[in-house]
Amino acid sequence: MTDKWLNVGKIVNTHGIRGEVRVISRTDFPEERYKKGNTLYVEKSPGDLIPVTIEAHRKHKQFDLLTFEGLHNINDVESFKGHLLKVPKEQQVSLEEGEFFYHDIIGCSVFTVDGEELGKVKEILSPGANDVWVVKRKGFGSDVLIPYIPSVVKSVDVEAKKISIEPLEGLF
Repeated sequence: MTDKWLNVGKIVNTHGIRGEVRVISRTDFPEERYKKGNTLYVEKSPGDLIPVTIEAHRKHKQFDLLTFEGLHNINDVESFKGHLLKVPKEQQVSLEEGEFFYHDIIGCSVFTVDGEELGKVKEILSPGANDVWVVKRKGFGSDVLIPYIPSVVKSVDVEAKKISIEPLEGLF
């Protein structure tokens, strides 16, 4: 069942007494996912999904704060703490050419254009102008940071889970 749902965030706490929840987003598109009227699903346990409809969304520090329709008291949402927010996989947003979902990139093997395997992408950072892919080295060594820019990333094959890069001078 897990392959039919996409994680969009984790409810980490409540916020105030009026039913607002604090979410750490795992979605690439929080502004799309948290639009007023959208339905998300709280996964209380595997296979036990509770539908909730977004009434309000705002940013606060590194969190997304959500209010759900009909749940306007802290007691209504207290049981959601620690649970994931999901959407059906069919609601996956379409992307432009050369754009990828985080879940498509994480787990890909990274090779230099010369064929040397560096390791696998373990996470993606979004510090500003472009994403940075964190690659866990094959074997030993510190992680490699790969900027997602055309001069470095030469090809991405999400089906084969393979990325080809041209390392910058002094990258590793």
